[in-house]
Amino acid sequence: MLAFLLAAVAISAIAAFTDYRTGQIPNWLTLGGIVVGVVGHVAHGWVAANATTGLSEGAFAIAGLLFCSLAPGLLYWKGGMGGGDLKLFAAIGALCQPMLGIEIQMYALVIAAIVAPARLAYEGKLFRVLGASFSLVFNPLRRAENRRAVPVETMTWFRLGPAIFGGAVTTLAIHGYAVLSRYSP
Repeated sequence: MLAFLLAAVAISAIAAFTDYRTGQIPNWLTLGGIVVGVVGHVAHGWVAANATTGLSEGAFAIAGLLFCSLAPGLLYWKGGMGGGDLKLFAAIGALCQPMLGIEIQMYALVIAAIVAPARLAYEGKLFRVLGASFSLVFNPLRRAENRRAVPVETMTWFRLGPAIFGGAVTTLAIHGYAVLSRYSP
């Protein structure tokens, strides 16, 4: 499993770099990660045990893809996340299967929840964006004549690729240490 986690770290590193530089995560990277995850798990299970184990491992990779796509898929549908981030989470789920995939996702979102407000505060936009966020949350509860307009300049976009890489590295640090400590004297 460590090899698949290392592959997830490598893919998320490339994605973080391209997302930071261009705001895009390439399809070849995310879709390639999905294929490598599913096919790799089938092959690994087949070689390590038998065809049934291989198919089981492939099913777990598909389950990881689906589970790691649920929350990001909802955010994407509501316009709160880009498609590249969604596909990157799906690829990580396919590579790391459900448990590690969701762990990476959790760490990534915690990192984003820390970095995003810090960045907004540094840029002097934090309170305007928070005010706009409260308006977006409470506008549906207000009467039409009492709704507050949300200025477009207070809407901001956060590149999640570097945070996803941070989540993958954090998971590798935790689980890689656990694996290596089992083999040390």
